Amino acid sequence: MKQIVAITLVLLVASAGFAGGEVIKRGAAITPDAKPVPLAKVLESPEQYSKTAVVVDGVITQACTRKGCWMELVPEAGKSGVRVTFKDYGFFVPLDAKGMAARAEGVTTVKTLSKKEADHLSEEGAKLTRNEDGTAREVSFVASGVELRHPH
Repeated sequence: MKQIVAITLVLLVASAGFAGGEVIKRGAAITPDAKPVPLAKVLESPEQYSKTAVVVDGVITQACTRKGCWMELVPEAGKSGVRVTFKDYGFFVPLDAKGMAARAEGVTTVKTLSKKEADHLSEEGAKLTRNEDGTAREVSFVASGVELRHPH
């Protein structure tokens, strides 16, 4: 009887670990002493975060539907976000990452996408604010590493 109780206890503890949400890690490990900055603050002045890596948290609202080579991260549902790409095209996120909570370490970039680049991203599911000529100004976040978690 004691053995059955012990086995049951082990199974409960193991399943509780999964219920808390498995962390999916991609790219480099997030640096323990990296500076956390609210994503909303990064979006207010993206140029300020283009040289030194910071850690941001958010929710994934979109991800590349072809390879998982980018994701859109928002500070909270209903807010504007940033497209996150992965350093040196070195890793991808799961195609079903939409809705996951994410933590990412990296830097911001601000650039104008050509019409062709903007068209390509739109075909993959990205939501861009386009200029009259089809180009788009994009604030993006280049992550060296990400941690993903299914919502509780």
